[in-house]
Amino acid sequence: MENVHLAVEDDDLYSGYNDYNPTFDSEEMENDAGFQQAVRTSHGRRPPMTAKFPGTAVGARPLASSFGARVPLVSSMGRPMTGAVQDGAARPMTAVRAAGYTSSLTRGSTFDPLGQSRGPAPPLEAKNEDTPEEKIKILEKKVNDLIEESCMAQSVGALQLALEKAKEAGRKERALVRQREQSGNGDHINLDLTYSVLLNLANQYANNDMYPEALNSYQVIVKNKMFSNAGRLKVNMGNIYVKQKNYPKAIKMYRMAVDQVSNTNKEMRIKIMQNIGLVFVRMGQYTDAITSFEHIMSESPNVKTGFNLILCYYAIGDRERMKKAFQKLISVPLGIDDEDKYIPSNDDTNLDLVIEAIKNDKLHQMERDLKVLAEKYIMTAAKLIAPAIETSFASGFDWCVDMVKSSQYVELANDLEINKAITYLRQKDFNQAVETLKTFEKKDSRVKSAAATNLSFLFYLEKDYDQADRYADLAMNADRYNPAALNNKGNTVFSRQDYEKAAEFYKEALRNDSSCTEALYNLGLTYKKLNRLEDSLDCFLKLHAILRNSAQVMYQLASLYELLEYPQQAIEWLMQVISVTPTDPQALAKLGELYDNEGDKSQAFQYYYESFRYSPCNIDVIEWLGANYIETQFCEKAIQYFERATLIQPTQVKWKLMVASCYRRSGNYQKALETYKEIHRKFPENVECLRFLVRLCTDMGLKEVQEYATKLKKVEKMKEIREQRVKSGREGSARGRREGSAGSAEADVKPVSQLESKQLSPLLDSGRDSSHSSSSTKGERLSAKMRSLPSSSEPYETSSPKELDASYVDPLGPQAERPKTGAKKRLEEDEFADEELGDDLLPE
Repeated sequence: MENVHLAVEDDDLYSGYNDYNPTFDSEEMENDAGFQQAVRTSHGRRPPMTAKFPGTAVGARPLASSFGARVPLVSSMGRPMTGAVQDGAARPMTAVRAAGYTSSLTRGSTFDPLGQSRGPAPPLEAKNEDTPEEKIKILEKKVNDLIEESCMAQSVGALQLALEKAKEAGRKERALVRQREQSGNGDHINLDLTYSVLLNLANQYANNDMYPEALNSYQVIVKNKMFSNAGRLKVNMGNIYVKQKNYPKAIKMYRMAVDQVSNTNKEMRIKIMQNIGLVFVRMGQYTDAITSFEHIMSESPNVKTGFNLILCYYAIGDRERMKKAFQKLISVPLGIDDEDKYIPSNDDTNLDLVIEAIKNDKLHQMERDLKVLAEKYIMTAAKLIAPAIETSFASGFDWCVDMVKSSQYVELANDLEINKAITYLRQKDFNQAVETLKTFEKKDSRVKSAAATNLSFLFYLEKDYDQADRYADLAMNADRYNPAALNNKGNTVFSRQDYEKAAEFYKEALRNDSSCTEALYNLGLTYKKLNRLEDSLDCFLKLHAILRNSAQVMYQLASLYELLEYPQQAIEWLMQVISVTPTDPQALAKLGELYDNEGDKSQAFQYYYESFRYSPCNIDVIEWLGANYIETQFCEKAIQYFERATLIQPTQVKWKLMVASCYRRSGNYQKALETYKEIHRKFPENVECLRFLVRLCTDMGLKEVQEYATKLKKVEKMKEIREQRVKSGREGSARGRREGSAGSAEADVKPVSQLESKQLSPLLDSGRDSSHSSSSTKGERLSAKMRSLPSSSEPYETSSPKELDASYVDPLGPQAERPKTGAKKRLEEDEFADEELGDDLLPE
């Protein structure tokens, strides 16, 4: 216990670390003469300790340690102990100096291995950037940063910025080379950095369509022998020559690239050979292209090259080789795993989780895309070569179907059969198409539903609604979730005017496939028929969000806004229709009608005139333009429009009467008289013509006045007798019927002339002959407008205005009652059967 020292709070925690017992200094035993002497003596006794050097005895200051105070031993030869003071200098302790320990504690200093007593460390010495090595490193970093920025700019589409960065990287790299040469390090040029700069610059030139500069940059790389594998860049040079349509040089570059690519890079060689074949195809050298494609199909076959090979054989008309190429195409391995591995098995939960995770991953999507691409090439190739490989289209298609059935694409056989039927449709051979589709009635549900859908579509177009309904039911029974079948069923119900039931079928089609635009369009029309305008508007607004540039959808929106009495919105939608189809005469005419209803005559005239330019045979437009010129006192210009109407409807007397009226209003009485005489020759019983002949001959003092007056009286008398007979016959037939049905029958047989009595004057009705009274009411709706014209424009009204007013009114009805243009009717009714089934030809 006497050697145990209890630490007190004031003791130094690190005291005692410098205490050292020389006895344990085993490393110095070889140099200890006393120890070595003791080992050599036979007695093994060491001489007593002596102090060779004065003042080295440590007995006066015992060293404390965990073992207690110990007295250091001195060798028999007087060796000074380790750590003793010699000549005022402390001898460093062996093996512990590197750890920071020192014997300076013997002189009263404290233990400070980290040197904290000396204060903070001096600041680090600043890096000298003026040295050549540092300048070179900084320039290299700038060049790499510029290359990276150029690539990033090109990836986001900033091609001009990418080119600027590439040029700046080139300038920095040249400055770097000069810096190395000046510093004497010219032999240590970074070739990889130079290669990266030149390649990036060439690529950016090519992306910016600066082909000569790109070729020069590639040429610098290719000619430099220090760049390994630079020959591959000849492929890029060949691509540029293809863009420049310099095909011979492109083939030369591709062939040089093939020679410089080793056989280990097989895929690269195959791709270059594909480029060579495609360039030969562009040049029309199909034989050379066939050589390249055949080499690829023998080395590494793929569906794209197989399809190109079939096209080349088709171009040269080689039937047998077309068949062989088709067989090669359908036997190309796709390297795709079976789809069954993605079907979960309820046995292993962990496996099901893995399958669920990989079911829609990138690899599976790539496999699906590859399979879809292969099926597309096979279908296209079959449709292309079917008419060429056999004497008839049907036999050629049958051969293709047989080949496909014996391959890995068995499920494509039924699709090829349906495409065969569609090809018959394109060839206008409807009977063969129907017969081909009827063969699918005993196939599986998917094929049966697709065939029945197309059959329903065909019979609907032929207006055989019973057969269309039967096949629509068959398609629905085979596949209840087929939106095309539901849409066709709704159309057949729509044709029977059962709009509520038709709407249900359209809704069900949309529930099964929300992207079925035909069903949504037809649902909007159905709501329109049911006068549910708000629901119809909602359908067409949804459809417009899907089909942004559909003129029909926008026209229906304009029509609905017009029915909802929002003319400005209707005009806006029609303006969008015009922006999509600027040459549609019906849309232009409808726009003119809306502006006319709003009172904007100038805009209305502009759109009506544009409509007349694109369709100069529209009677409604011609009628409006002629009446507008008469209203604006330009009767001479109105003549050409009414003369065109005469050519379109030569049996309508009103257009000839309007031509004569325009001559009369413009003061050309002689021409007016000749026109009325011509009308009288073609229509001798026309009352208006005879009346004006009488008036013109009277005022001009001609001798024919008496002749025309006699004919006028005779015609008026015959008309009165005819009307009395009609009236008496109608009253006699009404007596034998019930009172309720009599009124409806009287209205049904009411002649046109009596229906017009509400608009025309009584004297005109009493004198109008039957030929004129049976004419179309469209041309008689501007009469109120003509009556409202200023009286000063009528030269005859100054002499006998009352007589003239009673004897003639221009046969045009009021403008406000003009019939609507045919565009709306066409889009609502006629195009219903054409548009809503447009995609049903293709199997769903």
